[in-house]
Amino acid sequence: MLIMCRTIKMALSRANSCRRYLLLLAQDNVEFRLPEIKSLLSVCGCQFQSPQEFNINSPFLVLDIHNEEIARRVMKRTVCAKSLFELWGRGSTAQELRASLTSYPAVHMKPFLQSDSTYRINICTFNKTLSQAEKIKRIDALDYLPFEGKVNLKTPEHIFCLLEDYGTDPNDIPEEPFHIYFGRWIADGQRGLIESYSIKKRHFIGNTSMDACLSFIMANHAKVKANDLVFDPFVGTGSLLVSCAHFGAYVCGTDIDYNTIFGQGKASRKHQKWRGPNENIRANLCQYGLEKFYIDVLVSDASKPVWRTHALFDAIITDPPYGIRESTRKTGSSKEVVKSTVEYAENHVPASVTYHLGDIFVDLLNFAAKHLVNDGRLVYWLPVYKPEYTDQIVPRHPCLKLVSNCEQTLSSHTSRRLITMEKVKQFEDKDEYAHLTEAEYSSYKGHNAFRNKYFSGVMKKIAQEENKN
Repeated sequence: MLIMCRTIKMALSRANSCRRYLLLLAQDNVEFRLPEIKSLLSVCGCQFQSPQEFNINSPFLVLDIHNEEIARRVMKRTVCAKSLFELWGRGSTAQELRASLTSYPAVHMKPFLQSDSTYRINICTFNKTLSQAEKIKRIDALDYLPFEGKVNLKTPEHIFCLLEDYGTDPNDIPEEPFHIYFGRWIADGQRGLIESYSIKKRHFIGNTSMDACLSFIMANHAKVKANDLVFDPFVGTGSLLVSCAHFGAYVCGTDIDYNTIFGQGKASRKHQKWRGPNENIRANLCQYGLEKFYIDVLVSDASKPVWRTHALFDAIITDPPYGIRESTRKTGSSKEVVKSTVEYAENHVPASVTYHLGDIFVDLLNFAAKHLVNDGRLVYWLPVYKPEYTDQIVPRHPCLKLVSNCEQTLSSHTSRRLITMEKVKQFEDKDEYAHLTEAEYSSYKGHNAFRNKYFSGVMKKIAQEENKN
């Protein structure tokens, strides 16, 4: 009986040590938001805890977090959340909200309601626009809260917010909100990074440069943090290296394309024929003051890794070629077997053959299993043909655990999925032969498998449009 009482007391103590917060999420990349928040909480040493099931289409997420410092650290990283509030009360009606607010511990409110402080109350609605008169009416209705300070609309010490949720259907907006929240503003997310790191302003870009928002999402899914060592085996123009370096990680990468690595050849920008002398990956890092985190990039074939067995990375983050805008190639010859013992002249350019997507994923997962630290993460894009997609075609490996699988639609018949995996088992020699099952491999089997399906879908859509006309 004594042991049971102690257990209950400990459980209550843990529950009381958590504060309740409300996240206001951005409404783009909706599938990526929850995995990002979970990953960032893990980086901060905190487990994901929510008192209610999350609606994937809703912008509101209620969280239990141990303290405000952890909450602020999450907001310093996230690009999927707009703002964070310490949740003081919530309800389905104004009456329920009032009952919730009046029952909130006064000791938690008091420091922010002092007579010598200034404050402002904002009104935020989702899926409905209120007039200024309606907003003022809602603020006046909060007169039961013990505010003693002065109102300051421009530079208040404390900001409070009343948030109303009118659902997600713009064609069926209710008269009254489904949920009402009230809380103290804590911090905003890092949505500004999307604009400041936009590839439109980037010094060096290519046909497949990853946009800034997705680059930061990938870095957050990978739990990239200061002093980590991050590797991209299909580095391209280095967009993913930039986002990882922003968080203080040391970055490096490889690519089989000589011109891309050395910044030579035709430019990808409109009205520019050739790349300039300083258009390269290093210049991108320099542009943002991140050169100190740049290790190097080199020309290398991902199917033939050059790394020693003891080379370990904290994260591997990459966007493999799909055969649409960039070809899938590896060194080799269709005429004869090229042996690794053959010595070539210094200026020799090896022949290349098609690198099937199925083989790319086998090699990528095996490489991650070998060269990730324990608990390190692999984050990569998996292209899928939607009519054939099932969760079973996502590649697996005995050393890697699937953490999240998020879809980004590309067209009516294709999409790509951001796959996040975590190393849970030390690599052994027998794992070298781990490969995709027939169900996983069949979707990427054959020459340019995904490319052919992609363009067959495009041609079908064109034919359908012509038949309609």
